[in-house]
Amino acid sequence: MTGKERREQLLDIGRSLFAERGLDGTSVEEIAAAAGVSKPVVYEHFGGKEGLYAVVVDREFESLLRLVTESLNSAIHYRGKLEKAALALLQYIEEHPDGFRILVRDSHGGTGTGSYASLLSEIAGEVEYVLAQEFDRRDYDDRFAPMYAQMLVGMVAMTGQWWLDVRKPRREDVAAHVVNLAWNGLSGLEPRPSLDPRRRRKELERRERRAEKAAAKAEKAEGRAAAKAEKARRGRRDLDGLADPLT
Repeated sequence: MTGKERREQLLDIGRSLFAERGLDGTSVEEIAAAAGVSKPVVYEHFGGKEGLYAVVVDREFESLLRLVTESLNSAIHYRGKLEKAALALLQYIEEHPDGFRILVRDSHGGTGTGSYASLLSEIAGEVEYVLAQEFDRRDYDDRFAPMYAQMLVGMVAMTGQWWLDVRKPRREDVAAHVVNLAWNGLSGLEPRPSLDPRRRRKELERRERRAEKAAAKAEKAEGRAAAKAEKARRGRRDLDGLADPLT
């Protein structure tokens, strides 16, 4: 095994052990034993478990940041940007659960890049830039863009941490529901959110048809009620006429 291959092997083993036990719960002996090497080999490549941990965190940090940033820049429409960013985070969680578990742990002094909080701060900076442009276009006060960026990123991030363990429903459905709340708000939630704009359009058309039918039904009911009330009034007038001896 070449030096490069050994380094990658140690990184893979370290990622798995750190995700399960954390930095403090993992020893150099365990890493070396899992790799089938002696402890000096680990020290030679990384200077110890802290150095190995720092490289693992830095790699996962950059990988996730790149995925989310690229997703934000890959869509034109703002809803599409939010959908792709949410889906990118969930995809990363699904495909790299060990890496995500390491990121969400409390950062350690030797990790270099930092913690999950610093990662979210980086992502929020990208979202803030996108929101500031949209706020300016709509004549909103762009001073609030940083606050809204934190709200959006926090909502997606917390949902991702929850989904890491439950894994239901599937990531596309989770992303659709997150965007449903972020985009529409509680008062305008879509009953059946989807990432597919064609499905959303069809669902909107179905809702509009149901609303039209409900309005027509209500109008008919009002007409019947009005006719019944008019008939009752006529009946009372007829009775009044019969009861009056002068008529």
